[in-house]
Amino acid sequence: MIRAYKFLMRPTVGQTIALGEMLRDHCSLYNGALQERRDAYRHVSKTSVKYGQQSAQLKEIRAFDPERQGRWSFSSQQATLRRLDKAFQAFFRRVKAGEKSGYPRFRGVNWFDTVDFPKDGDGCRWDSTPHDPVARVRFQGVGHVKVNQHRPVVGKVKTVSIKREGRRWYVVLTAEQTEPEPLPRTGSVVGIDLGIADFLADSNGAFVPNPRHGRKAAAKLESAQRALSKFPVRRDRRTNNHQRAVQRVADLHRKVRRQRLDHAHKTALDLVREHDFIAHEDLKIRNMVKAPTPKPDPDQPGAFLPNGAAAKAGLNHSISDAGWGVFLTILHAKAESAGREVIAVDPRNTSRTCPECGHISAENRPTQEKFHCVSCGHSAHADTVGALNVLRAGLVRRDANPA
Repeated sequence: MIRAYKFLMRPTVGQTIALGEMLRDHCSLYNGALQERRDAYRHVSKTSVKYGQQSAQLKEIRAFDPERQGRWSFSSQQATLRRLDKAFQAFFRRVKAGEKSGYPRFRGVNWFDTVDFPKDGDGCRWDSTPHDPVARVRFQGVGHVKVNQHRPVVGKVKTVSIKREGRRWYVVLTAEQTEPEPLPRTGSVVGIDLGIADFLADSNGAFVPNPRHGRKAAAKLESAQRALSKFPVRRDRRTNNHQRAVQRVADLHRKVRRQRLDHAHKTALDLVREHDFIAHEDLKIRNMVKAPTPKPDPDQPGAFLPNGAAAKAGLNHSISDAGWGVFLTILHAKAESAGREVIAVDPRNTSRTCPECGHISAENRPTQEKFHCVSCGHSAHADTVGALNVLRAGLVRRDANPA
């Protein structure tokens, strides 16, 4: 199995400048390759340029511009071109599927924050010993950079990446490992229901409160964004005050993101340790946070009828703040490492079905929290009922498809 590690780097002032130049030059390569593809399609009889053709030009590009392109790793530049090729593949896939196409765009220097090295030892070298808190990673054109290794890297390092987040620099490693030993069996099964009022309710009647990290930081973030908006659009963009305002907003967003990740990791770890089998709803989060379709007013051309967009925007913000997608991704990863089984089930009618008699009706849920069956009179918390139905559906699916 492949596991990723992310460590904070401690570059010197000179190394920080070199890392920034590496991102800038790879960004220039990415944009130049994108421009070549655009020009070839528009002006040369709709000719498509492939990755192989652009990769073959790298030798000439490096010889023509040795100061900006020739000093960096050849493999990392190939990875940048491959990254553009994947963007075009995704674009054509969306076009064929009839989705919103999203043509690949040019990247600004501040929006290009990652450089990949496909192989450890080719343009980069991870150098550390187990349980050594200070490791080093060497990059071609930069040198040996100190790394805060907060946990040992297990297995053989396969790829290395540089990532910039604000003023901080991180190294991301992927290591190939043997299958870990599964956790001891507990004999427990559970279904979970994700929500807004409570982050999670399980089939045993327990609840995990929703921390609402984004809402708690909203006042500070609003103040920081207001201070940033005071700078004119075309003036004072490079002053120290502007840079501090940008950094303040970035720091607040990073803090919320890390808090959300921490909560997701701890919640998922508790579930994996306590239960052998976990069932959850197969939520289509991307569809859930879409804005409602505008409703044109037939009596007034150019006008629109009320469609609840304001209320839906608030719900979308709460869903995004809860971080369901991040949590489910982490839950599946931890379950795989621990030898647990996680199954996603159809979420339809899970909160409207009575767990006692099986009656399905929208009237069974008169309020957000209350469930009262109109057929047999069974009453319980609506989220607990949903978790029970999710568990039963998950067990049925597991038994129908034995491993």
